[in-house]
Amino acid sequence: MNMSPALGRLVVRLSAPPCSPLTRSLGPGRAVTLSRTAVSSSSGAILPRPRKTPFGPVWLALVVLPFFYVGTRISKNFAALLEEHDIFLPEDDDYDD
Repeated sequence: MNMSPALGRLVVRLSAPPCSPLTRSLGPGRAVTLSRTAVSSSSGAILPRPRKTPFGPVWLALVVLPFFYVGTRISKNFAALLEEHDIFLPEDDDYDD
């Protein structure tokens, strides 16, 4: 019984980097990334369109504006803390030409 081909495949498999669930290895240095673009079932029936979530301006404002407000408050408080402890102060240089 010749074990060298099996041993060679084992060495190649162990030396290859681990693959993600959507990546299939075709050998050293070659990989194929799979995508999910199914439009039909295994029986051949066409699948219904995926349901889309409406992305309106009201929903956008309700999500984005609170994070902007919280971010500006954190920035303002941190800048005040830095100035209070004299860690970072802008220089007051007068550039009179």
